[in-house]
Amino acid sequence: MKNFSKLTYPYVIWMTVMIIIPMLMIVLYAFTVQGNSVLTLQFTLGNFARFFADRIFPSVLWRSLKVAVITTVICIAIGYPAAFVMAKLKANSAAMMVLLITLPMWINMLVRTYAWRGILTRFSLPPEIAVYIGMVYNFLPFMILQIYTALSKIDPSLLIAAHDLGANDRETFLRVTLPLSLSGVVSGITLVFLPAVSSFFIPKLLGGGSYILIGNLIEEYFVSTGDWNFGAAISLIMAIIILISMYITRKLDRETKEDD
Repeated sequence: MKNFSKLTYPYVIWMTVMIIIPMLMIVLYAFTVQGNSVLTLQFTLGNFARFFADRIFPSVLWRSLKVAVITTVICIAIGYPAAFVMAKLKANSAAMMVLLITLPMWINMLVRTYAWRGILTRFSLPPEIAVYIGMVYNFLPFMILQIYTALSKIDPSLLIAAHDLGANDRETFLRVTLPLSLSGVVSGITLVFLPAVSSFFIPKLLGGGSYILIGNLIEEYFVSTGDWNFGAAISLIMAIIILISMYITRKLDRETKEDD
């Protein structure tokens, strides 16, 4: 076991350098004033007070949450029927469908969004609609694959037993298929909501700069204005929201597994 434990050292080093240290830096910047030197740190809550004092920033946060929720709901509405049909196919046909769904994901998301930008410029769509199209297109495969995985694991004998006990197709779906596939839905929600709420280049490219989300604010204050302290405060607020969302989805996932 000691020899195997040494294999974790590279991962621990990687996590420390790439995750822990950057997060500590964000926390440090968020609670300090701009222009600090290492020896004269001045701590403050002014960055957070500035965020909530100006009604524009909370409204952008609310808009980001709204976009993420609506994107997730649309992905469920489209993804569940698609995954349900895939689960009914033969193994070879289902494998081909999985390949077709994952094939666009082999191309960088930024390149795919640029492609949609070229397509949508031909139509006079509102920026909000264009952003939703980009969000759903980029994140829908995650929802489909998670639900399909859950559906494909359902024992067919359970469906046969339900029919033998007198349940019709609708009752079998509501009482057997849907409850057993909820774990896939919850996992899909996690994989869609979290990146959607923090996305910045999709609204930037497809929204034409007029549809600002919280990710665009963070980019603006880190890259353009150079106010890293306020940008770090916004990032920390966003990180707390993401952690709360992860806790809720994990709790839902745990409850659905216990019900199964």
